[in-house]
Amino acid sequence: MTRGGGTRRRYSGMSADERTSARRTAILAAALELFGTAGFAATSVKQICAAAGLTERYFYESFRDRHAALVGLYTALVTDLRAATDAAIATAGDDPVAAAGAGLRAFITYLTDDPRRARVVLIEVVGVSPDIEELRHGVLRAFADLIAAVWTAQPGVNPHDEQPQLMAVALSGGVNNLLVDWMMTGMRQSPQVLTEACTTLFVAALDALRNDN
Repeated sequence: MTRGGGTRRRYSGMSADERTSARRTAILAAALELFGTAGFAATSVKQICAAAGLTERYFYESFRDRHAALVGLYTALVTDLRAATDAAIATAGDDPVAAAGAGLRAFITYLTDDPRRARVVLIEVVGVSPDIEELRHGVLRAFADLIAAVWTAQPGVNPHDEQPQLMAVALSGGVNNLLVDWMMTGMRQSPQVLTEACTTLFVAALDALRNDN
């Protein structure tokens, strides 16, 4: 920093904060590659740093340990996943079937377009630690809340009934498990086929909710 508290010196056109952010981004990119291919358990901090082209000093500048890097990567991925899903629903219009299809398509496409994302989000975070399990449950619950919000906004669905929320939790878990099965059985089905299956379940549940009221 210059005398009198001026701006920090810049190197290669970047401030210190920008360089730190760039290093963190490089570490997360390396973690995505390694956690998403070799797996979390088989990956060391040293391997992440080598893939990122950084020393371990810079890893610990951003993350306490390998576990924290997994949390950071998972959080970044699900944030992007939620943003893509929300944007698709918002642009689909008022038709609940169109909104469901668009949201599910965006959700499924985000993960299936890059199987490394799917492996980290669906497999590598499972059972790692109690705090990651709590985080993972919160993510699944948030997507269930999104589904329930679409349902309860429709005519004929009682927003005060607990059934929409319970069915949304079941559907959220079902979509999650469908994608796990897709990965574990060779990723044979196209995103379109997966989306159609999930949309069919969504529509059937919506019809059942309407008939109950």
